[in-house]
Amino acid sequence: MERRTRIERSFRGISERLAIRYLTNLGGERVDNGAVEGDDWSATLSSEQVGIGPSLTLTEVTVVFEGDEETLEPLVDRFAQKAMRAGG
Repeated sequence: MERRTRIERSFRGISERLAIRYLTNLGGERVDNGAVEGDDWSATLSSEQVGIGPSLTLTEVTVVFEGDEETLEPLVDRFAQKAMRAGG
């Protein structure tokens, strides 16, 4: 029996638009403004501006991944690799 898992990760320095592109490249389909679904996973995105030091701000995108554990862990790892190369 598959267990539903929820993983929340935040990434700085990438846009929500770019994060959605990464998720669609990983096999998902955009279903809403901030939602992408794959065969056995889904991701919901939100973003906000966060302050870095006294005068710099960056976009921080938070992605909530949901799906079965076996699928989700490698998906989150692959997404994180793409996001880290783009932003930080």
